[in-house]
Amino acid sequence: MTEDRVGLQARSDKFGQAEGADGIVRCDACPVLCRIRPGRSGACARYANEGGQLVRTDPAVALARAVESGGPVVAFADGAWDGKLLDPSRAFVTGIGAGTTYPDYKPAPFIVGSTHDGVETVTVVTEGIFSYCGVKVKIDTDRHLGPEGAAVRAQGEQVGHVTTAEYGSQMLSLGGVRHLTGGSKREGTVTCDTLLKLCAGDAVELAIDGGHAVRVQAGQAPVVDGKPEARMRVGCGSATVGIFAQQWLGHADEVIVVDDHITGVLSEHQAGKVLGMRAAGVRVRGRRSTPGRYFQVARPGLGWGGTDITDPLAIIEAIDPKTAWPGLRLLLTSTTGEDSMWCVLDDQLRPIPQQMPDPVRKVVDRIGENCEPSLCTVLFMAGAGGSLRAGVTENPVLLTRAVAAGEVRVTMGGAPAYLWPGGGITVMADVLRFPGRAFGYVPTPALVAPIEFTLPRALYARLGGHMAEIVPVEELLRGLGASLRVEGWLPGNPWPFARPPG
Repeated sequence: MTEDRVGLQARSDKFGQAEGADGIVRCDACPVLCRIRPGRSGACARYANEGGQLVRTDPAVALARAVESGGPVVAFADGAWDGKLLDPSRAFVTGIGAGTTYPDYKPAPFIVGSTHDGVETVTVVTEGIFSYCGVKVKIDTDRHLGPEGAAVRAQGEQVGHVTTAEYGSQMLSLGGVRHLTGGSKREGTVTCDTLLKLCAGDAVELAIDGGHAVRVQAGQAPVVDGKPEARMRVGCGSATVGIFAQQWLGHADEVIVVDDHITGVLSEHQAGKVLGMRAAGVRVRGRRSTPGRYFQVARPGLGWGGTDITDPLAIIEAIDPKTAWPGLRLLLTSTTGEDSMWCVLDDQLRPIPQQMPDPVRKVVDRIGENCEPSLCTVLFMAGAGGSLRAGVTENPVLLTRAVAAGEVRVTMGGAPAYLWPGGGITVMADVLRFPGRAFGYVPTPALVAPIEFTLPRALYARLGGHMAEIVPVEELLRGLGASLRVEGWLPGNPWPFARPPG
């Protein structure tokens, strides 16, 4: 699994041991312990043997914030960096390309000292090897992808499962230590590959047991069974009735909004009652909840409103001749407005499809106008434990407590990370807020991701930090030279050195 690495920038790391006179170097960046011949790289293609010395094949990455006047940031992604072209106060050294000291006691690859707003600050920079990691995928669609708890597969291997749906979105939980390490070797390899692609913003083809195929890519529309999704629903059937009831008044005598979860019936609904609408006598199938709200009108599927319905008249159980009347105007629509039908009851009270009047079509179109684009969101989630914390401090529990107390700011490649409450350091971050090429892997298998801990220098000392390893940011930038890539700061991400509000 080795390959030649020619013409790549490289820098020395704090690990790697020469073995014998043949120039082989043993890499101890991860438990695989590759023995790398000169001019070759290890199994992960991220470390190489250059003249008998272990080097990184990718440059370290620093992010540069624009000046307050709005001047441009000059990025040096392809050229040498001399450390003099950037004000150090505008530089943030990320864990991307920093290397790792896992799984041992060594201090983190970079422990960076800087001063911001008069406060001496330390940023501990490393790449974590995350066996305990995965992604949470939010897919904005009403379409039924598969039953809750169903296996999600890539290349035939289970890589996760369907979890509880949220409002207008289907949710997947992928990865995790059980799939990475608890199954077959192929399951772990496929899981790692799937996670790596999703975190890199690439498309992944997934299949759900008892459900459908879906193509997932962060920031792009999902593709279900080969068909791109366009809209996220404006609301459930009941909510849609409530939003547009006033606009239908006088133009329709009854409106049924078909939805897999809560189908709404306007004249029975509280909104219809408030508007003084006459009872229409059109009864729908399913389990009645509160007035005008029905559950289980059909099975889940790819049809109207996330049901298996393709003919909306099939959900009508009966039309009461004591209440309904010939000429009654009936609108049936989905929660996105993509499907709709206009009917008028004939003399036998049968709904007859007719051309939709312009005022009614205008409201149906407005449903679509109020639907947000259907997108996939991918959140990387990991537990930062083990010896990763030993690279920060000699007493890891102190770091954990300081992070939980909000005294330490945690970022991942500069991206803001949400910290889960409770024990440990469990973080979650949007992969689209990472710089490009932020993730890697090791063939244990596990994902490699950048992580940074930023805190006041005085606090770092109290936590038992590796004070002797602190390097001023100016010195680090100069020392990395051609092994540094500088990119512009992503404007949507908060600056890690900013003072907290209040």
